[in-house]
This record gives sequence, C-alpha cells and structure tokens, in this order.
Amino acid sequence: MVCTFEIHQVAPGLLHEIRRKVLRGGDPDASVVDPRDDEPTALHFAGLLGSRVVVSASFYPTTAPMAPDFVGYQLRYMATEPDVQGVGYAARVLVTAEVELRRLGAQIIWANGRDSALGFYRSTGWRTIAGSEHLSAETRLPHTVIYKGLAPVNERK
Repeated sequence: MVCTFEIHQVAPGLLHEIRRKVLRGGDPDASVVDPRDDEPTALHFAGLLGSRVVVSASFYPTTAPMAPDFVGYQLRYMATEPDVQGVGYAARVLVTAEVELRRLGAQIIWANGRDSALGFYRSTGWRTIAGSEHLSAETRLPHTVIYKGLAPVNERK
C-alpha cells in the first residue's frame, strides 16, 4: 500500500510521540511539552504518511535574538522519523510553515538547531550565527542558533 505524504496543522498533542522518540531518544521521562504549546498563536505542523506522523515542527511567536525589531517565530521540536530522513519531507513541512508564517506577518524564523542537523537547515536557506554554539540544557547536545529571513508576500493587484 502506498501512502501519500500530507502536511496539516495539528494540535500539539499529536506531536508528542515523535518529539519523544526522535528528539529525546524515547526517554519516557523526558519533557516533550512546551509551555507555549496550547497558546492560540502557536503553530504546529505534522507531516503525515497515511495516519503516521513522520515530521513535526512547532512555531512560537518569539523575539528573534538576532533581529529584535522583526516579527519573529521560534521553531522548536523539528523532528523527522529516521526511516524517512533525506527524502524531502521535512523541507516540505518547512515550506508549508513558512507560507503560513508569512501570511501571519512573520519576518524571521529562528531556532536552536542541533549541530547534527545544520546541513539540512543550510540546504533549506537557514543561516548560522557565528559564536552561538552551545549545549542544549534539555538534551546536552551541541546546538547553534540559526535563522531564516522571510520575504514578505507580494500583494496581488
């Protein structure tokens, strides 16, 4: 049976399992809930193969440290199931999210990107902030602050 890949905005609870599995090594005690998850301005995207969540991405309106005067959203909990990494699903989720974020007036998106995923982020147009390398307090893994400017959507006349 062939499953079609689809992207939907979802409730954050639908993303907890993939967050735990991919980003927290399956640790049943690890926190996978952001205090901002249920805020009405938070956006949560799921990449689905059939009913299976294979990509997650959550965005929270947050001042971007590199551009405090811009309307910013922070990306958190970007995760892709290992068996579908490298096929373009995560990039498609980001493109879909960027369209919606631009519609909402976002000018910049940013994240604390895992160093192991920096190649992916660079390939989708993100940039790193030199000197921002750090260990995540949650995972103790190396991260770097990354960002992507969002061009405004041109108004149709």
